[in-house]
Amino acid sequence: MKFFTRISRRLQGVSGEEAAYDRLVSGKVWEEFCDTLKAAGASVMGFGSPKDALSQAEGYRYLSRLIRAGLENFLEFADPGAPVFRRLVHETVKMGADNPDNYYYNAPVSGAFDYLITGTRGTVHFLGFSTQKGSYGRTGGLPSTGFLDADGLKIKPGGSFEITVSAAPKSGNWLPMEPETSMIIVRQTFLDREKETPADLHISRIGSDGQTPVPSAPTPESVTEGLLTAAKLVSGASFLFANWARDFKKHVNSLPQFDPEKSTAAGGDPKIAYYHSYWKLEQDEALVIETTPPECEHWNFQLNNHWMESLDYRYFTIHVNKHTAVYGAEGSVKVIVAHEDPGLPNWINTTGHGCGTMCWRWIKASEHPEPRTRVVKLAELRALSRGSVHG
Repeated sequence: MKFFTRISRRLQGVSGEEAAYDRLVSGKVWEEFCDTLKAAGASVMGFGSPKDALSQAEGYRYLSRLIRAGLENFLEFADPGAPVFRRLVHETVKMGADNPDNYYYNAPVSGAFDYLITGTRGTVHFLGFSTQKGSYGRTGGLPSTGFLDADGLKIKPGGSFEITVSAAPKSGNWLPMEPETSMIIVRQTFLDREKETPADLHISRIGSDGQTPVPSAPTPESVTEGLLTAAKLVSGASFLFANWARDFKKHVNSLPQFDPEKSTAAGGDPKIAYYHSYWKLEQDEALVIETTPPECEHWNFQLNNHWMESLDYRYFTIHVNKHTAVYGAEGSVKVIVAHEDPGLPNWINTTGHGCGTMCWRWIKASEHPEPRTRVVKLAELRALSRGSVHG
């Protein structure tokens, strides 16, 4: 459709830049931006969303966070000729069951250019780089176009390294792209955020003669594209994950494996097995999750609100992982989701929420057992805690 539109404009003697200028000065772009944001409100009002005060307040805050992320990502820092690493998802911008153990970086790129990533490894447990095409602001999902993790990095003495990012194969550390690649995502996974240091990373476009590239001046086309893509991020992400949350209600308080193809298309790591679901508990109830972790690089469990935002891990214990968990006999683990502390290890705080989504991850695991779940009375667990340290 875009191709035929461009041909039509050329036949009419109207360039893409002229058309973008006309839309900008007429106010049509701003109207479309605002109309798309207005329509995104339906993801909070409908799709089987909870109507309690906390969930609704968080829903509209969620949309405002997506607006902030969209404008920064697609308008302020969108130039693939002068990319910088930014944290699109972080402590106050969350989406799609963002992992509390992860520290995310994003940078805009183009398959038409080559790039150089330089940095130092740090002590973070896992460091992985991926290139992807598409975005939450466009159709087609986020299919991967290349991947490289720290296990495959050639690191110099002292911990420094360089990675070439290009569509054509390169020697040394190489992160592949395709002509349609539009983004680099860096995932750093902590076992313990307070004790580990993240990698220090920088990206530059090769061919800039050693100079720091200056972002291009805004044009009618770039501003039009930026505003509309930011708005589509808000509507696209909010409706996508609202649909997911609605589907998760088909198996409340259980943890079946999520479709791997669907998670990869939405930007998930193909080396991770995801178990997404919905949880709902009365004030006197608790959800008990039990499993014996297989041999794996990492695993974790997290609690989210209905909008698939991780609960506030800055102030509350809302997740547990391979490093922080207390284990029972023969390496088994029991995680307890409850409104109040049951007096047992691995308690996950609901932080005042009565329902929401949840996620279990097996990362580079030898096998993928489905965690067992059951809902019990909180009083039963408290009685158990009085009789046994480990339950």
